[in-house]
Amino acid sequence: VKLRAAAIDVVGEIHEETVLFQDNFESSRQEPVVLPSRMPQLLVNGASGIAVGMATNIPPHNLRDVVKALLELSKDPEVSVSRLGTIVKGPDFPTGCMVYNTRKELNDIYKTGRGAIRMRADWNLEETARGKPFIVVTTVPYAVNKSSLIEKIAQLIINRKIPQITDIRDESTDKVRIVLELAPDADAEVAMAYLYKNSPLETNFQVNLTALVPTGGVGMRPELLSLKDCLQHFLTFRTDVTRKRLQFERKKLLERIHILEGLVLVFADLDEAIRIVRKSSGRSDAAEKLRKRFKLSEIQSFAVVDMRIYQLSRTNILEVKNELKEKQARVDQIDGILKSKAKIAALVRKDLQEVAANHGDNRRSKIIQDQDDIEIELNAEDYVVQDDVYAIVTADGWIKRIRQSNELSSTRLREGDKILRAHPVTTLDYVAFITNFGSLYSLAVDSIPSSSGYGDPIQKHLKFKDGEQVVESFAVYAASEGELDEEYQYFIEEGETLVLVSKRGVGFAIELEGLTSISRAGKRIMKLKGDDELSSIAPFAESIAIFTKKGSGLVIDHEEIPVRNSAAVGVSLMGVRGGDAVSAAFAFDNECDVTLLLANGKTKDIPTKKLTRGRRSLKGTKVGVRGEIVGVDW
Repeated sequence: VKLRAAAIDVVGEIHEETVLFQDNFESSRQEPVVLPSRMPQLLVNGASGIAVGMATNIPPHNLRDVVKALLELSKDPEVSVSRLGTIVKGPDFPTGCMVYNTRKELNDIYKTGRGAIRMRADWNLEETARGKPFIVVTTVPYAVNKSSLIEKIAQLIINRKIPQITDIRDESTDKVRIVLELAPDADAEVAMAYLYKNSPLETNFQVNLTALVPTGGVGMRPELLSLKDCLQHFLTFRTDVTRKRLQFERKKLLERIHILEGLVLVFADLDEAIRIVRKSSGRSDAAEKLRKRFKLSEIQSFAVVDMRIYQLSRTNILEVKNELKEKQARVDQIDGILKSKAKIAALVRKDLQEVAANHGDNRRSKIIQDQDDIEIELNAEDYVVQDDVYAIVTADGWIKRIRQSNELSSTRLREGDKILRAHPVTTLDYVAFITNFGSLYSLAVDSIPSSSGYGDPIQKHLKFKDGEQVVESFAVYAASEGELDEEYQYFIEEGETLVLVSKRGVGFAIELEGLTSISRAGKRIMKLKGDDELSSIAPFAESIAIFTKKGSGLVIDHEEIPVRNSAAVGVSLMGVRGGDAVSAAFAFDNECDVTLLLANGKTKDIPTKKLTRGRRSLKGTKVGVRGEIVGVDW
């Protein structure tokens, strides 16, 4: 057999006196008590076992995640289990199944060392060339035998327990592909819901983080650990191994330095040394005479005697002196490291980073926390690592987040798409979306995909209806309040009032509440009649300017706008001529310039004092722009 690269990182330091050895079961040879692994084996590969009065069942985890958590703990020993849980995220099973646990459940498991991980097979819907749909299962739960799983589902089909499925076949190669044929007009969601409940497609992994903890020497005791305990024990172990590795290197260096110092003494009178060796009666006699003449140790004298004649050159003498200087410098460096806990910790972190870089891979198991049948109760501050990002919303309805250190102008967008809003937020904040159907949605920034690509369509995260589109989005600050640029307008707070205007000019003002607790299905905030759509949103200010696509403008006072605290139809705020529609609204307290955005990409600044001011439901007057008005710039 041949060791893989990962195995070298497990056993590579074993001959450097880094771990204790003990007799094997028959006392015929020595074996290591533990391996000096740079790899955090226990959490990465997991473990399962049973003994008298105890058992363990540790799920596998992603190497990169575990290393990140170790680095965090190394830098901050007081870090909470909750914070470490946001880094590790959850188990990462090699079979790639989905993990259906809320953040609270996973946090409790990592705090107590016990709990159940819900594993589900992943699936998707495909169609034959004739358009017949079928279900394809692409992953299975960890430790589930695929053949037994197929047999169980086949038995359910034979017993007509699941009429939505007519047949099952295994098309797996090196990847899992289990095909379930659907009956005509069958609902795939209903079929999978039944299989999750009645077959091993959904299975629990009972976590039991019991491990043997060192008590000194070769002694160990079983102990139920938290995630932080597991990580801390490994850091302590690696610190001890690193210190012993340095001490072993130092010992070897001193041995070499001792020999080099002897060579330097001999080279000071090389002719005399050669004469003594020539006149000696043998190796031992020569070594004895050299010891007396040059005051060498036994080791030094034999090293000189054993040298080949070609090594006794001027060049070699210089090499010896240079080597002696280098070895002594390295010893001094090691002495400095051994005296500093911080330097040893830095070496441990460096080793961990190398392991992650050499052997790490992407997560295989998705952690699903936003399903309707799973209750989500999480405190963002406890479970999310705070990071400053831009939450980007595009005109075509794609969302993503990037670090604020990145350039917005260079972010990738789909062809023909453009940025609608880029909100400067943290991962503890939320983004609220108002759509053309008069609905309000909110999404935690941490749930918005972090991507250097296009991101995700918003429909993947929120339950939009067909034809529903984002009209406007706002930042909802849960952690950054009071640290904002005063000129930044696209954020709202609890209880804030917004003016909503439809394409037909109907609208009202509404007080917004519960901005961070809206379900994925959204919340209706405006009732629309017929084919009318919400088109414009503005803050509630002293005056509101309303514009139509064809260039009409009207300013009304805020007293003209009714305020509601729930969804309503509203009143006519502006009369809209036939073939025209409201396209923008602008709120202001004092007279100023409003920048109109035109369909041709140009802009036009209009002083608000030049706009017609009147009562609501008037049709307004032309504002003198060439081209359609599509919005305003705040």
